[in-house]
Amino acid sequence: MRRFDMRLPASVKVDGVALDELLTETQNVSARGVFFYLDRPLTEGSNIEVTLTFPPHITRTDSVRVRFRARVIRVETPLPASRIGVAAMIEEYEFLRSAPAPELLDEMR
Repeated sequence: MRRFDMRLPASVKVDGVALDELLTETQNVSARGVFFYLDRPLTEGSNIEVTLTFPPHITRTDSVRVRFRARVIRVETPLPASRIGVAAMIEEYEFLRSAPAPELLDEMR
Protein backbone atom coordinates (compact mmCIF):
# COMPACT_ATOMS: atom_id res chain seq x y z
CA MET A 1 0.00 0.00 0.00
CA ARG A 2 1.13 3.52 -0.68
CA ARG A 3 2.43 5.31 2.40
CA PHE A 4 1.82 8.97 3.06
CA ASP A 5 4.28 10.98 5.12
CA MET A 6 1.98 12.44 7.75
CA ARG A 7 3.02 13.87 11.07
CA LEU A 8 -0.19 13.52 13.08
CA PRO A 9 -0.46 13.55 16.88
CA ALA A 10 -1.49 10.13 18.13
CA SER A 11 -2.09 8.27 21.36
CA VAL A 12 -1.28 4.58 21.74
CA LYS A 13 -2.65 2.06 24.26
CA VAL A 14 -1.25 -1.45 24.54
CA ASP A 15 -3.72 -4.28 25.23
CA GLY A 16 -3.18 -5.96 28.56
CA VAL A 17 -0.70 -3.38 29.84
CA ALA A 18 -1.68 -1.09 32.69
CA LEU A 19 -0.03 1.99 31.23
CA ASP A 20 -1.39 5.39 30.45
CA GLU A 21 -1.71 6.38 26.85
CA LEU A 22 1.62 6.81 25.12
CA LEU A 23 1.69 10.05 23.16
CA THR A 24 3.52 10.14 19.85
CA GLU A 25 3.37 11.44 16.31
CA THR A 26 2.89 9.32 13.22
CA GLN A 27 5.67 9.30 10.64
CA ASN A 28 3.68 7.70 7.85
CA VAL A 29 0.21 6.27 7.35
CA SER A 30 -1.30 3.98 4.73
CA ALA A 31 -4.74 2.43 4.31
CA ARG A 32 -3.50 -0.66 6.16
CA GLY A 33 -0.79 0.54 8.51
CA VAL A 34 0.97 3.20 10.51
CA PHE A 35 4.53 3.89 11.61
CA PHE A 36 5.51 5.92 14.66
CA TYR A 37 8.23 6.23 17.31
CA LEU A 38 7.93 5.56 21.04
CA ASP A 39 10.29 5.96 23.96
CA ARG A 40 9.66 2.38 25.13
CA PRO A 41 9.68 -0.94 23.31
CA LEU A 42 6.63 -2.90 22.21
CA THR A 43 6.61 -6.58 21.40
CA GLU A 44 5.97 -7.76 17.86
CA GLY A 45 2.50 -9.26 17.73
CA SER A 46 1.16 -6.94 20.46
CA ASN A 47 -2.34 -5.61 19.95
CA ILE A 48 -2.60 -1.85 20.27
CA GLU A 49 -5.22 0.86 20.00
CA VAL A 50 -4.22 4.08 18.26
CA THR A 51 -6.26 7.28 18.17
CA LEU A 52 -5.32 10.09 15.83
CA THR A 53 -6.86 13.23 14.42
CA PHE A 54 -6.80 14.18 10.76
CA PRO A 55 -6.75 18.01 10.65
CA PRO A 56 -8.97 20.14 8.37
CA HIS A 57 -6.20 20.75 5.81
CA ILE A 58 -6.20 16.99 5.11
CA THR A 59 -9.94 16.26 5.36
CA ARG A 60 -11.01 19.48 3.61
CA THR A 61 -13.73 19.76 6.26
CA ASP A 62 -13.72 19.51 10.06
CA SER A 63 -11.07 17.55 11.95
CA VAL A 64 -11.76 13.82 11.93
CA ARG A 65 -10.75 11.56 14.83
CA VAL A 66 -10.14 7.90 14.09
CA ARG A 67 -9.44 5.09 16.52
CA PHE A 68 -8.09 1.83 15.22
CA ARG A 69 -7.00 -1.51 16.53
CA ALA A 70 -3.73 -2.70 15.11
CA ARG A 71 -1.09 -5.38 15.53
CA VAL A 72 2.60 -4.54 15.87
CA ILE A 73 4.39 -6.18 12.95
CA ARG A 74 7.86 -4.63 13.25
CA VAL A 75 9.92 -2.96 15.95
CA GLU A 76 13.07 -1.12 14.89
CA THR A 77 15.88 -1.31 17.42
CA PRO A 78 17.23 2.19 18.00
CA LEU A 79 20.71 3.50 18.22
CA PRO A 80 21.65 4.51 21.76
CA ALA A 81 19.46 7.31 23.13
CA SER A 82 17.04 7.08 20.19
CA ARG A 83 13.35 6.37 20.04
CA ILE A 84 12.00 2.97 18.99
CA GLY A 85 10.27 2.69 15.62
CA VAL A 86 6.99 0.76 15.53
CA ALA A 87 5.15 -0.45 12.44
CA ALA A 88 1.59 -1.66 13.00
CA MET A 89 -0.98 -3.22 10.69
CA ILE A 90 -4.49 -1.78 11.03
CA GLU A 91 -7.07 -4.50 11.64
CA GLU A 92 -10.20 -2.44 12.27
CA TYR A 93 -11.08 1.20 12.72
CA GLU A 94 -13.88 3.52 13.74
CA PHE A 95 -14.56 7.20 13.29
CA LEU A 96 -15.11 9.00 16.58
CA ARG A 97 -17.59 11.73 17.15
CA SER A 98 -16.11 14.98 18.29
CA ALA A 99 -17.54 16.50 21.41
CA PRO A 100 -20.01 19.28 20.56
CA ALA A 101 -18.64 22.78 20.86
CA PRO A 102 -19.60 24.51 24.14
CA GLU A 103 -21.68 27.12 22.29
CA LEU A 104 -23.74 24.35 20.66
CA LEU A 105 -24.41 22.81 24.06
CA ASP A 106 -25.65 26.19 25.31
CA GLU A 107 -28.00 26.50 22.31
CA MET A 108 -29.41 23.02 22.96
CA ARG A 109 -30.37 23.90 26.55
